[in-house]
Amino acid sequence: MKTVLVSAVSLIDPDGRVLLAQRPEGKSMAGLWEFPGGKVEPGETPEAALIRELQEELGIDTWASCLAPLSFASHSYEDFHLLMPLFACRKWKGVVHPQEGQALKWVGAKQLRDYPMPPADIPLIAALQMWL
Repeated sequence: MKTVLVSAVSLIDPDGRVLLAQRPEGKSMAGLWEFPGGKVEPGETPEAALIRELQEELGIDTWASCLAPLSFASHSYEDFHLLMPLFACRKWKGVVHPQEGQALKWVGAKQLRDYPMPPADIPLIAALQMWL
């Protein structure tokens, strides 16, 4: 089974809320809410992938020094195995704005379980709630 490396981030605003992005129509698991991020390209570190993805998807800039390793997911889907480090980030430059038509929502840590998420993201909620 192929292993896919995806890097994700928990953006945390000054009020302690976490940003979730809704997977758009036409993508697998459309309609589910997830932590922003994306695939790590060959030759990229997970941190570099997040910096690139945050620029592309949300129009914001951050730095590797602002990405704190928080947890990771290891989950087998039907046709691949996902390995996904989750970083926490409280500092970025710019205003979060969806660049790819996805819905965004700032959510309190206690409300994260109210949003349907991909199976790999669900176990990350507990680690995030303990950290906040």
